[in-house]
Amino acid sequence: MEEQRGKDALGDIGFGYRPRAVYASDPALSRGRLFPEAESPTRTPFQRDRDRIIHSTAFRRLKHKTQVFVAHEGDHYRTRLTHSIEVAQIARALARALRGDEDLAEAVALVHD
Repeated sequence: MEEQRGKDALGDIGFGYRPRAVYASDPALSRGRLFPEAESPTRTPFQRDRDRIIHSTAFRRLKHKTQVFVAHEGDHYRTRLTHSIEVAQIARALARALRGDEDLAEAVALVHD
C-alpha cells in the first residue's frame, strides 16, 4: 500500500527517474557520463555512484578525521565519516519529503565533506 501511494504521489515516470525541480537541468539534454557504461538491471546511475563513493578509499579515510565542535565535553569524538553518513540520511529524508531524487541527494550528501 505504501509503495503504491508513493508512486502515485511522486508521479513516477520510469525506473530511477522522478520529476525534477523546475529550475533543474533537463536530463534529456545531458551529454551523459564521461565514460559510458552499460545500464544496470538492478541499480539506478545514482545508486551506482553512491556505491562507488562508499567503497572509495577517500571516503573511508574520513573515519580518521575528527569533526570539530566548539564546545566539547567528555571523550565522545565524532568523525567526518559519521557526520557524512548522518548528512546523507537527512538528505535522503528531505528528498523524499520534497519528491526529489533520493539517490542523487544521498550521493551528493556523502561527498559534501
